[in-house]
Amino acid sequence: MSTSPKRTRHRGAGAFLAAALICATAVTSKAFAAAETFNTALPVARGDFVYRQQILVMEASGDPTPLNRDERAWGGVSVLGYGVTPDFTLFAILPYLDKRVDFMMGGARVGRSTSGIGDALLLGRYTLLSDNVAGRTFRISPFAGVKLPTGRDDATDRLGRLPRDLQLGSGSWDGIAGVIATWQTLDYQIDAQAQYKVNTGADGFRFSDEARLDASFQYRLWPRTLGTGVPGFLYGVVEANLIHHDRNRIGGLADPNSGGTTLFLDPGLQYVTRRWVLEAIVQLPAAQDLNGTAVKSDYSLLFGFRVNL
Repeated sequence: MSTSPKRTRHRGAGAFLAAALICATAVTSKAFAAAETFNTALPVARGDFVYRQQILVMEASGDPTPLNRDERAWGGVSVLGYGVTPDFTLFAILPYLDKRVDFMMGGARVGRSTSGIGDALLLGRYTLLSDNVAGRTFRISPFAGVKLPTGRDDATDRLGRLPRDLQLGSGSWDGIAGVIATWQTLDYQIDAQAQYKVNTGADGFRFSDEARLDASFQYRLWPRTLGTGVPGFLYGVVEANLIHHDRNRIGGLADPNSGGTTLFLDPGLQYVTRRWVLEAIVQLPAAQDLNGTAVKSDYSLLFGFRVNL
């Protein structure tokens, strides 16, 4: 039996997979600016592959108990997209995770950690509405997918079995669905998303369901005037993520120290060329209303690249 404190927020694998829904996008053979912390409705051309790799660093600290927990996680999220038809795209998402929690026990600072492959996600996205004219496009795309229990959920250390939220995977098959809208012009792009994730249980434990609303605004900073011979484009990015978790359930009972609502505001940059994109963004909590002693987020940092294969 574990002697560590119970972790109260669904971070780790779930958080990485949420961030992983920034699925890479392309139109024909060109790369475009896109949302960095969630999906976009722009299509992947039929028969084309798009690869996106991001590194994520997250930290949470300062829970209001004598345990004084600090939570840290980093890892990589690999995303491969394939255009099945002009309107339908498949994505495969696989994270690698390294997670750690430090806390006070018996007057000493104790750490517990784990690392490895997390839970994979398979996702399909369909372009329901497409309105294109010279200089701008508008698209609406619903999506749905399933999270597979590919990450280990029974890891142990010298103190016993690791807490559920420190495990690499949830041990459950979970469903996700939502809809994305994208408005793109020559100077800027706006993306908006509504998403819901249904978590099932495993071994008497069920992580909370998750509902989220996301918005992204990308504005071309350089060059200010379009012309020939420009190798790439620099975009400033501002995003917002409103994320709500219900309470986790243990043996059918709700955990009073889990769940709540967080609003993130995210400044970032993207450098876009014809075939590849470099990007970076930081998620900063603007408001957090969490239940009980749930640990609050400090920040999340994402950086990486996207390439059309």
